[in-house]
Amino acid sequence: MLRTGIVGLPNVGKSTLFNALTSAKNAQSANYPFCTIEPNVGVVNVPDERLDILAKLCKTDVIIPTAIEFVDIAGLVKGASKGEGLGNQFLHNIREVDAIIQVVRCFDDPNTIHVAGKVNPLDDIEVINTELALADMASVEKRQARISKQAKGGDKAAVLEDKVLTKLMELLSEGTFINLKDYFNEDELAVAKQLNLMSTNPVIYAANVSEYDLKDGNDYTKQVKEYAAKHNAEVVLISAKIEEELAELGKDEAREYLSELGVEDSGIDRMIKSVYHLLNLRTFITAGEKEVHAWTIPAGAKAPQAAGVIHTDFEKGFIRAEVTAYKDFVECGSYAACKDKGVTRLEGKDYEVQDGDIVHFRFAV
Repeated sequence: MLRTGIVGLPNVGKSTLFNALTSAKNAQSANYPFCTIEPNVGVVNVPDERLDILAKLCKTDVIIPTAIEFVDIAGLVKGASKGEGLGNQFLHNIREVDAIIQVVRCFDDPNTIHVAGKVNPLDDIEVINTELALADMASVEKRQARISKQAKGGDKAAVLEDKVLTKLMELLSEGTFINLKDYFNEDELAVAKQLNLMSTNPVIYAANVSEYDLKDGNDYTKQVKEYAAKHNAEVVLISAKIEEELAELGKDEAREYLSELGVEDSGIDRMIKSVYHLLNLRTFITAGEKEVHAWTIPAGAKAPQAAGVIHTDFEKGFIRAEVTAYKDFVECGSYAACKDKGVTRLEGKDYEVQDGDIVHFRFAV
């Protein structure tokens, strides 16, 4: 399952956002630093309106959406990489996620303490990024010290790794998130990924605003968007407080509330979709009278690879994939009608599964 870490300075709205994500009050929220000490973990369903429609067509009440695990990691402060605050403990938790959502305070509120005494989103981002980069640099230095003898002795693998580590030190010194594909070839990339550095995780900036700025943003969010555009990151406007209130409402009430605020959908829904976009993920579906089930795959995954997500035996014994596009299935209304109209097709092992494909795998064990 995908793991996404929620990070940020103390008192920027991380725990409030986590409460809204998980629709539960299991992350304490308070107006003082280090309210969150141990990371809270919650599993959140990925919103997909297609599943409800397919369930009606297939006459089933069982819907199994795909999911993301969110980890609420306690607030970082300047010096965390050297153990300030509760630094090292938090940094360890961040290393274990696939993507990072960095909550950035973009609202003014004299009643909510800012750890630096003023609201400046770019300064906040710089503190977080710098601390992650410094911690990563310490890891790279240790690794380089371990392989230096082998590299000097001409060991090919060690020479390659040393080259990668040297380049990473140079990049990390800039204190920003790094897109590895921009700097390394295929062989180097494999080495760099094994290091599991925090500064190489994809990042989404969740610009936390007041309800009045949810529709159009403000001067703070403009700064964050400009920064993100320069660093291959994404930005989602979100009001953690409003999202927590929405979590207490039914679907119709929530939709009406959002409409009153001038927005179409939940910031959380947009954020989850941004995680999928950032990680270049796709969803395929298995559907029938028993259940409608969504499955997550990387973009470009071939049919056998997608089958393996359901069960390893499906991939090992893959024969063919029976594929129907979601749009075609909805228009036809049933598998029988899809076959009659010729929109269901058999695909082989080289077929790249597309987002929204409804698939039935044929396999032999």
